[in-house]
Amino acid sequence: MTTSMGRRVATYILAALIVVTTMLPLAWMLISGFKGRTEVVRTPFQFFPDIWIWQNYADILQDPAFVQAMVLTFIGAVIFTLLSLVVNSLAAYVFARLDFRFKRFWWIYCITPMFIPGMAILLTSFVVVSNLGMLNTLAVLIIPGVAAAAQMFFIRQFYLNTPIAIEEAALIDGAGRWRIFWSIFLPQSQGVFVVVGVGSYLAYWNAYVWPILTIQDPGLQQIMQYLAGFRSERGNEWGLLMAGSTLAALPTIILVLIFQRYIVNGVRLAGIK
Repeated sequence: MTTSMGRRVATYILAALIVVTTMLPLAWMLISGFKGRTEVVRTPFQFFPDIWIWQNYADILQDPAFVQAMVLTFIGAVIFTLLSLVVNSLAAYVFARLDFRFKRFWWIYCITPMFIPGMAILLTSFVVVSNLGMLNTLAVLIIPGVAAAAQMFFIRQFYLNTPIAIEEAALIDGAGRWRIFWSIFLPQSQGVFVVVGVGSYLAYWNAYVWPILTIQDPGLQQIMQYLAGFRSERGNEWGLLMAGSTLAALPTIILVLIFQRYIVNGVRLAGIK
């Protein structure tokens, strides 16, 4: 076997191991949704159930609280994603293409949150939204995280790679900044927007700590709150919990599968200089 062939085989084996270790927990969660109450935690461990209980998935879908949490989380995630794209793309264009006083200072100020752990400012963020009267509203889940330093930085890098000659030609033809952004930068941002949009959607959908702190109204409960409450209130119904967790993960898995090609292209196009 040649050296190149050996490297290729090693690469395939490594890739297969990564796929198996990544998909195994998801497969176990899916299959556990067909198990009985105690069969999930039975000792010794058994991957497949003795009897497939299909009713678990039907029962969780008949729970009004679960359906409401899924719908509200989906609506909030869509709104959050759209606002995130608008705010961060406009800010990225400003810092990539416009010149103004103290530009470097304001850029450093905007991206500094990238280096601060979210948990470090959790208490102060809670105090701010509480004083603003935003608790127990959908706005408290959306507005505080719309402007994201990492996404702004990512989009800005993409805009910096756009040839400046195109923009200069548009300025000579009399186009304003808004027209340039709308007609030139926006159409070619599809790939990077998919990356940012999917990231925003996943961040909102999987949020747990912030909704727990800021939402106490059962009518505004998010899907991660529902699953946490289910675990504490009905912890012995493991099969039903696994069914709900599988259904909660399904929208994000489908989203990533649909846009995986665009995500890879977006990361490549927005490569840092």
